[in-house]
Amino acid sequence: MAKDLVNRYMWLVETLTRHGRLTLAQINQLWMRSDYGNGKPLPRRTFMHYRENAEQMFDVTIACDKSTFEYYILTPDGSNQRLLNWLMDSLALNETLSNSQAVSARIMLENVPSASNLPQVIEAMKQNRLIRFNYKAYTRSTMHNAIELEPYFVKIFKQRWYVIGYNRQDQRLKTYALDRIHDLTTLNRTFHMPEGFSAEGFFRDCFGITTNQNDPKHITLRVEPTQAKYFRALPLHPSQLEQLDVDGYSIFTYRMRITYDLREALLSYGSNVEVLDPPELRRLIRHELEKALSLYHPRG
Repeated sequence: MAKDLVNRYMWLVETLTRHGRLTLAQINQLWMRSDYGNGKPLPRRTFMHYRENAEQMFDVTIACDKSTFEYYILTPDGSNQRLLNWLMDSLALNETLSNSQAVSARIMLENVPSASNLPQVIEAMKQNRLIRFNYKAYTRSTMHNAIELEPYFVKIFKQRWYVIGYNRQDQRLKTYALDRIHDLTTLNRTFHMPEGFSAEGFFRDCFGITTNQNDPKHITLRVEPTQAKYFRALPLHPSQLEQLDVDGYSIFTYRMRITYDLREALLSYGSNVEVLDPPELRRLIRHELEKALSLYHPRG
């Protein structure tokens, strides 16, 4: 029943997002034609209950224009809109898959690391409460125990969830993958977010989940035509700009820090992407390619 209620709240938000402004009578017409209405109207008291719970669940405001009695979603800021879109897409996909048992053997899914700790981390963020956990990093042979973290924000990268926050013991910001967190506990102690600090600002000049204190660089890539189509559809970074080269290749420019994730991404494109600038990044990529090539010398 709880899952069915979530789907109903999702239906209300998605319907108002898609149609814009609707009176209760118009919402009722759509409701009766939906799988949830079964031809029956939505009582006003039930609608108000769904409205209140949908607002809390999706962090939106379902406003009512008193002059027209139309309901609508107040336009959130950019970050909230992206989160809302992601939530709606994810919930809609989950509903589609859950109702597709008849063809489940024909639906191929990627093996994604568990994010079972995500609800508890988000709840701690909402209350500004510290979390304590044990952590098994890939770079350590032993478990790092009793880490105390002020959870500032979470981020998903390559289908893996991370929490970024202030490590009380190390006294600096650190990043932890949720699938490597064990024995997570929410503490009664609270913290205050630094004034003016934002997740978007923290990663503004970075690609992926890794960051550093180096100055951002002006990065220029020469991209093979087919690969350029993928870059246009899904930009490598928000700072991406494009200009066409005379030989048909595309030139993309960025403003980013040189990080581990950026290096790994550029290497993954192979000969489809060439780093033109800055010289230090070009040398770094060349060095990594030469190391990889040395592994494939003929064996004696």
